Amino acid sequence: MGFLGAAAAAAPAVAQGGAPSLFFERTVLQAADERCGLLTPDVGAALAAGAAQARGAALRQGASERTIKSLEARARTRAARMGCASPELARAALDVEEAYKGFVRVRRMTYPGERAEWRADRTLARDARWRLSQESRFGADRMTFGLAGRAAPGVLLAVAQFADEAQPYGARLVMRDTDRTLGPYLPAGASLARRLPPSSGQRSFLAEARSPAGADLLPRDARSGWALRFPEEAVQALAGLDPREAVAVQFLFPGGGVRTAYVEVGDFAAGRAFVQMAAR
Repeated sequence: MGFLGAAAAAAPAVAQGGAPSLFFERTVLQAADERCGLLTPDVGAALAAGAAQARGAALRQGASERTIKSLEARARTRAARMGCASPELARAALDVEEAYKGFVRVRRMTYPGERAEWRADRTLARDARWRLSQESRFGADRMTFGLAGRAAPGVLLAVAQFADEAQPYGARLVMRDTDRTLGPYLPAGASLARRLPPSSGQRSFLAEARSPAGADLLPRDARSGWALRFPEEAVQALAGLDPREAVAVQFLFPGGGVRTAYVEVGDFAAGRAFVQMAAR
């Protein structure tokens, strides 16, 4: 493979035309680093963020989930065949360290999507704050969704403000079940609301905690809101989806009322890997 000089394969920005190749190359080096300890922790975490971003770009270009899984398997096989003392690996590690030297100092990133964006922030903080977030409006209500907490990467939260000050008793996060579907459900030109498969292909996670939202998690012009926390299993499931997909947050109210907000998956996995750099 030769790593295309490694520096090009490791650069934080993803070249859209070569996303599958970049994903393969970054995954090879990731797997080699896991086995051989080639990179410093921060650079290894930065490489993971780059690999996740390349995966998302490859899927946007039309690569199937099967293709991505095949590329990952091939990359890990390739890495397993290389000795830890390989001069090729040593050169690649040096090139990657140099390529990411500036990137590890970046504290904030924005990951644009087709209809929404993720904002990532890995600065240290004494108070709880959003680490990775996306804004959504649904009717007269609004929601901030993502990872928040004092320590990175944070926990998965939906913080909502309801125009009529309604109080939900719970929430449900709905997404595609990758074990029961062959791929993403993406009708041409579909809104986020139409990017969920039929109920037979869905899975859901109930919020495991609810509380009034703290001021540090509310928009500056919001007086109050509700924070609902989802389990870590939901984070893993969300990170494994296609970036073109959407997930739904259904807020549940007494009497059977439901209000639904939609979130574009986008580069959630890449943003999550980026904010995890702060935890190392």
